[in-house]
Amino acid sequence: MAEKILIIDDDMDTLRLVGLMLQRQGYEIVAANNGTQGLEKAFGEKPDLILLDIMMPDMDGYEVARQLRDNPLTKYTPILMFTAKTQLDDKVTGFEVGADDYLTKPTHPSELQAHVKALLSRAGRVPEDTKTALHEHHAYIIGVIAARGGLGVSSLACNLAATLFQEFQTDVVLAEMFPGRGSLGLDLGITDCSGLVELLQLPPAEISRDKVAEKLEPHVAGFKPLLASYQPKDFHLISQVNQYETLVARLASMGRFLVLDMGTGLPPFVQRLMHMLNELMVVVEGVPNTILHTRALIEDLMELGMNKGHISVLLNNRLRSESQMAWTEVQKQLNHPIATTFTPAPELFFQAVKMKMPAMLCQPESLTAQQFGKLVEAISERESHTK
Repeated sequence: MAEKILIIDDDMDTLRLVGLMLQRQGYEIVAANNGTQGLEKAFGEKPDLILLDIMMPDMDGYEVARQLRDNPLTKYTPILMFTAKTQLDDKVTGFEVGADDYLTKPTHPSELQAHVKALLSRAGRVPEDTKTALHEHHAYIIGVIAARGGLGVSSLACNLAATLFQEFQTDVVLAEMFPGRGSLGLDLGITDCSGLVELLQLPPAEISRDKVAEKLEPHVAGFKPLLASYQPKDFHLISQVNQYETLVARLASMGRFLVLDMGTGLPPFVQRLMHMLNELMVVVEGVPNTILHTRALIEDLMELGMNKGHISVLLNNRLRSESQMAWTEVQKQLNHPIATTFTPAPELFFQAVKMKMPAMLCQPESLTAQQFGKLVEAISERESHTK
């Protein structure tokens, strides 16, 4: 099979000429004409080498390289910076952000070919632990997040996981990501909520698939939860960014779907995990301040490289109130489409907590269950496009 090279450059002549030259050498070529598109193709196409320009309008090559190195899928992918910037400081910065090699334009084709060949020959030198984790990665990963607390993120993530299992009868993993703020264990009647905390305390190399599997206890709802403690003292573990990265790679090998309850805001570990996601569901309610915060969150997500098309907004109207805006007005103020609207069902969710079950299982014929069913249909459609 031909080795795959991704060329990221806003200069169309470079894309065409260099692509054609490398193609004649037997390589498979993938092209992107800006940084954002380059990241999408890097995470989706999994190239063997990335040829990266620096001067691009939307996101420069330095930032692209940083994000590539922050993602476990591309952490060890060779990067050859191929640019007209010739100053020593430019080269130093390139190597600091993770480039493996640096070549200035224009260059003779034979020189470029030699650099490409040398980098590809060294590409297999990846730590065995990391290669195993990347090989295992296959789940469709869905993050659920909100700009502020109290919007029902955990409840929505739980019911989404339960609906995915009911619809497909396949392995579904549900993971809480915020130590010290766990609530799913309490809601589901599970007493041992130490799984996430214990794993985050390990060195990344010790977070093996077997150790992660030991922390997953199948629930009667069908999914396998990894739970976060509710002890405030455990909150400091959110700084274990490398552990989160390895943990999610392991979890992604354990089912067809992985649902991450990512809590609120954009702490460093959430930013690190963001590009592992197939889609991110942002929860909002029809209240002016919440809409303002949510719009800011979406803007930040896109600035960090998240594709707008991979962000789905869920309007969660938890309480019956005339003060809440209609979905059309929320959508207008957010400047982002509403994917799903959940109508108020406080009695149903109160019953669910008493029964220690997801709400959609308490009343399978309810409007709430139907709304989750339609959401899962849309997810299934998007998942089919990733295969």
